[in-house]
Amino acid sequence: MPDRPHDLVWARLGASSRHGVGVFAIMFIPKGTDIFANDQQEMVWIEADALDTLPAESEQKRLYQDFAVRRGTLLGCPINFNLLTVGWYLNEPDPGEEANVAVGDGLAMTAVRDIAAGEELTIRYSTFSG
Repeated sequence: MPDRPHDLVWARLGASSRHGVGVFAIMFIPKGTDIFANDQQEMVWIEADALDTLPAESEQKRLYQDFAVRRGTLLGCPINFNLLTVGWYLNEPDPGEEANVAVGDGLAMTAVRDIAAGEELTIRYSTFSG
């Protein structure tokens, strides 16, 4: 466990030219780093069809559309959307670009290459549905 609140913090939220809010490296991140290793927020998994009870254009439904991790018929979410952490805000790379972060076991997000300070972290959303 880190000694200070900023220890092992690799990134922060910022304005993104890709999509509103994004995640940006605040220092050099070496390839292979588990960027959000200290994010221990619990997730819940609900059946996607449970959302059918929500109005189609509701803001509550948009929370799931914007942030849920889809695995087959299940949606993975924080136990409360008020607990969204920095990692939930990664954007996809621009068309033709490679993502610099990959998802692995236990939804760990790892740098697939060295990432420079100030660079936006990106991930392919389709890699979550495996």
